[in-house]
Amino acid sequence: MLNQKVNSYYQRPGETSGLDHRFMARAISLARQGLYTTHPNPRVGCLLVREGEVVGEGYHRRAGEPHAERNALAMAGEAARGATAYVTLEPCCHHGRTPPCTDGLIEAGVKRVVTAMRDPNPRVAGQGLEQLRLAGIEVSEGLMQPQVEALNPGYIKRMSQGLPYLRCKMAMSLDGRTAMASGESQWITSPGARADVQRLRARSAAVMTGIGTLLADDPSMNVRLSAVELGIDDDLPAPHPVRIVLDPNLDTPPGAKMLGLPGPTLVVCSDEQPIHGAALEAAGAQIAMLPGDRRCLDLPEVLRFLAAQEINEVLLESGATLAGAMLEQELVDELVIYLAPHLMGKDARGLFYLPGIRRMSERIELRITDLRQIESDIRINAVPVKKREDSD
Repeated sequence: MLNQKVNSYYQRPGETSGLDHRFMARAISLARQGLYTTHPNPRVGCLLVREGEVVGEGYHRRAGEPHAERNALAMAGEAARGATAYVTLEPCCHHGRTPPCTDGLIEAGVKRVVTAMRDPNPRVAGQGLEQLRLAGIEVSEGLMQPQVEALNPGYIKRMSQGLPYLRCKMAMSLDGRTAMASGESQWITSPGARADVQRLRARSAAVMTGIGTLLADDPSMNVRLSAVELGIDDDLPAPHPVRIVLDPNLDTPPGAKMLGLPGPTLVVCSDEQPIHGAALEAAGAQIAMLPGDRRCLDLPEVLRFLAAQEINEVLLESGATLAGAMLEQELVDELVIYLAPHLMGKDARGLFYLPGIRRMSERIELRITDLRQIESDIRINAVPVKKREDSD
């Protein structure tokens, strides 16, 4: 502990130390406990440290409940006075369903706040840090920001661009096939890979597919892992992401399996389609009419609509046509591809339908961000590389 105090003593205002990194890493691990439960709020963790000792910690469990800072302050009590707060996201400074966290930190007598990044919410966006500075609290920002950005990509994109973060999940054989010519596709991947997909669903606010996939497979698109299996607090329920079907012509049958499952199902049809969805609504579906025609929807407008519904992360589980259209229109933020060690032959269905690519120069370039083995399969995480505009 002596070295910790010495390092802190000689630290210049605004600088961070190795100890700061260690404590922020703990705050990030706390934030991760809210991975499946905080929608539409960000995942945030907070650690209070006084004289080298952790005196309080907390994370945001779910919307409407106290924020991470308030939970950490409640644990610390009087020990928070003179402490350093490590917060993964800038403390809020506005009244919502809970009071401002800046007020709580100031009233508790915290002397220093270290945060990973500013809150992109326009209602905060640096104002929280400024309030702390005006109250005489030393503030450091930017510590381990990439790790926190990776924890909250949907919240950040929704607040900064008015769009949700879109992951496209696909499973394929070694020769790039997703289903036999007949449509048979169960199961391409191992049980371990399928469980991994369940965790992807659980962290998403919505799971999306197209009407072609619904009519062919009648998928459930629900989370099949329990709260215990996901590591969620005992008193919190397992998540039920919104199931979204892009259905321009409103062909979804009222007997679709997903309509009888817990959680909402949203069917998005074209605004050129005369509404005849009474049977669907009676079966439990919600219907939204958005720009498009009887063949296809305006996909950017669909995503803007979802962001307006406070949906942060969308998991796309669809066939080659919808997935290809999302890629061609540069709407996919991340690809999660499970590669199974078998071959399915030339007549089996391909991964993406991309008819517009005819030359090597038209390829969609990807950057692999993670590569790991899950049982017998390989999971590839990749992000599309945006083509740079010609500066001329």
